Amino acid sequence: MMKPSLQLRIGQQLTMTPQLQQAIKLLLLPSMELQAHVRETLETNVMLEAVDETEVLEIPVQLTPAAHDAENFKEYAPLDGHSASDAQETPEIEIADEAWGEQTTGLSTTPWSGDDPSDDFSDAHENTLQEQLQQQLQFCQLSSVDLAIAHMITDAINDDGYLNDTLENIQASLLPEIRASKADVERMLALVHTLEPAGVGARNLGECIALQLQGNVSSRNPKPSAAIRELAIRIALNHLRWVAEDQQLLLRRELRCNERDLCAALSLLRACHPRPGAAQGSVQAAYIVPDVFVRRTERGWVVEVNQSTVPRVRVNEGYGELISRSPGHAMLRTQLQEARWLMRSLEIRNETLIKVARCIVERQSRFFERGEEAMLPLILKDVAEVVEMHESTISRVTTAKYMHTPRGVFEFRYFFSSHVGATDGTDMSSIAIRARLKKLIALENPENPCSDAKLAQILSQDGIPVARRTIAKYREGMQIAPSNERKRAAARVEQKISAYR
Repeated sequence: MMKPSLQLRIGQQLTMTPQLQQAIKLLLLPSMELQAHVRETLETNVMLEAVDETEVLEIPVQLTPAAHDAENFKEYAPLDGHSASDAQETPEIEIADEAWGEQTTGLSTTPWSGDDPSDDFSDAHENTLQEQLQQQLQFCQLSSVDLAIAHMITDAINDDGYLNDTLENIQASLLPEIRASKADVERMLALVHTLEPAGVGARNLGECIALQLQGNVSSRNPKPSAAIRELAIRIALNHLRWVAEDQQLLLRRELRCNERDLCAALSLLRACHPRPGAAQGSVQAAYIVPDVFVRRTERGWVVEVNQSTVPRVRVNEGYGELISRSPGHAMLRTQLQEARWLMRSLEIRNETLIKVARCIVERQSRFFERGEEAMLPLILKDVAEVVEMHESTISRVTTAKYMHTPRGVFEFRYFFSSHVGATDGTDMSSIAIRARLKKLIALENPENPCSDAKLAQILSQDGIPVARRTIAKYREGMQIAPSNERKRAAARVEQKISAYR
């Protein structure tokens, strides 16, 4: 029989304090979501205040030691295994960002609070596809029940104009207010099919094209014959796969038509819009705001924070001094502590972001100089060891964070890739291999394209041992067709050029 007893144990464990949880949350947030979070905090915490855009704050600029200083030159030594003699070819990496103080998170040249309409990147509101369809339904003189069924159908139509849900689910969604039969739902769906744009409410591509052909939608051939239009509808409903594979011989045999009629029917098909809702619906553009800028100067590569994404807030020290003199105001003391935690979390986020960005630029400096083929293999563990942080922290800070470079805007995670061992003992990045593969395919003879096995052989001769299945995986990831399809596509282009001549 077990007896109750008391035991004393000594151990260590990591406790997720509120401060740590907040720091992790802010580290993961993209810049736009971070600003929204700070706006919400400003509305609930009286101890925080926004910095006026006209206010000028004296903030020193921190730069890393110059690379010409021989004593500190080791800080810029290459990280890819090269000797110190190659350090002269490695560009200098410096950080140009504003220091983080207790009073503010940094000064921005533009307001961020969203009060100014000029800061709103979103386009003016336009009617969505669903709103346009519902406006058309108002003129159909429907009963309240039929109108509710039609509205339920339009709500299930996506931005491309296709019906995403089944008729059974739509029927069940009307319960218990409306008990509609499946025939009623089908009748309302047929009505939606008559609305503009033509083809809306279709359940697949074939039905979408057939609806457009039934409405005689064709900009290239406005008055097709009834036989040609019927032939095009049959192809759309039953043989689109053969059209995609360019199997015209099989189509002629199956449909029992001549080449001239088939070409006319295919011309009607190609005149239809595969996504009728895309031209009607209004979709707000998703803008990418870079978190850091990377630019080349005479001294080397410079990494600087995008100050327009830095929240311009500070702790109201006037309120803080008043509270410190009074023994009461427990709630205000709590808000003051939360405000200081927020400022500290923003400071940690900024410092971590710039450290990781600098490490990436140092490691991938060859990419900025010569492009994707010079990309080096890099994993989260490599950056974690350099900045002396955990891999999970690096994963958070590289998610949905963007870097503006002379070669374009890239997500931090773009610079991380697996490695493939070369015959000379070095490692190559999978991104560099993809770039090399894309270049080989672009330079191949269109009449005799290289197969995956041939491409693997060419790369192996260049010292990059890659299996054929790996080539196929990379090629499919870049959405490049196999060699036989590339050959057929080149032949079709040549035929069109010859016919034009």
